Amino acid sequence: MKQSLLHTHHTQLGASFEERAGWNVPAHYGNVTAEHCAVRQTVGIADLSHRGKIRVTGDDRVKWLQSIISNDILLLKPGQGCYSSFLTYKGKMITYFRLYMQTEAIMLEDVGEIGETTVQALRKFLLYGTKAKMENCAESWGLLLVSGPKASHTIQSAFGVDVVDLKPVDFVTAYIGGNHALVLRTEETGEIDIEILLPTASLVPAWTALLEAGTKYGIKPVGTHAREALRIEAGIPKAGPDLNEEIVPPEANLEDKAFSLSKGCYPGQEVVARMDTYGNVRRHLVGLVLKDASIPPNGAKLFSGDREVGWISSAVYSPQMNKVIAFGFPLRDFSKPNTALLIEIDGKKHDATVHALPFYNRVVPNEAAPLR
Repeated sequence: MKQSLLHTHHTQLGASFEERAGWNVPAHYGNVTAEHCAVRQTVGIADLSHRGKIRVTGDDRVKWLQSIISNDILLLKPGQGCYSSFLTYKGKMITYFRLYMQTEAIMLEDVGEIGETTVQALRKFLLYGTKAKMENCAESWGLLLVSGPKASHTIQSAFGVDVVDLKPVDFVTAYIGGNHALVLRTEETGEIDIEILLPTASLVPAWTALLEAGTKYGIKPVGTHAREALRIEAGIPKAGPDLNEEIVPPEANLEDKAFSLSKGCYPGQEVVARMDTYGNVRRHLVGLVLKDASIPPNGAKLFSGDREVGWISSAVYSPQMNKVIAFGFPLRDFSKPNTALLIEIDGKKHDATVHALPFYNRVVPNEAAPLR
């Protein structure tokens, strides 16, 4: 099983580990609630080095990606980014990622833990003669996440980089740990989220500098359990459990975010455009609040009375709400807030109520710029 270069550091901090997409990653550091509170109240740091990362170079890199992914990247300038997906010809989501436009390259970062899915999907469309090259950076580049109200202050203190005015999903280039790195404004927790994408040779010094800089704010390392609660509270779906070949982008409320209806042809475009034209989105991603129930597994069935109407994609106990919450995909007639549904867990049905997304939303001055 693969592991980050920070594995020893995580162990020294008391991490318990779990497997994610073939990597051994920190699940928690002994107190999930404390990790969650650190992000909501001050600042937390997480190692996301297990995420898929791809660097695309060559004269045709923009033209090639523009022809196969779901979003329009022609107007992006260096330092800007966007969300996109890669679809089957039936419009189903194979992968979901953030794309960052550099002067000489384009970086892709998977939003979720889906291993080599994005690399293999895109490689099939890299035809002979296309002047574009894909470099799989999954193990050669590391990725750190700094989240919370004090995230920008921590980054400034650690690296002297001003990220206060960065818009999602834009970035600046910095020199960190002896290498050039991308400092990215992202969306992971509903707080201020800043990622540092950098060669693995700089991973340990960057991690050390961030922990030292964040000491005055009570910075805590954050594992997957707390991050799952934070992202679901913030209404943020990810590739794998929520965004996969079971759905098309409009069903996941990704309009104006991850796909374009005007850029021209790409795999699955006709299906997505037809759904928009005729308004026939079959189901919708919704939030659900469970009553007196354990955490349901991915795929747990949703019912309205005796009628099966959908499924659960992600679920977690929310420290913010002190309840079990979930993402689900019910049929559109059962997707309005306050709709009463049932979730089947271990053969028994439990009450649930549709909740508007996000469950949690911090409004921060000067942070309300729209996403491209």
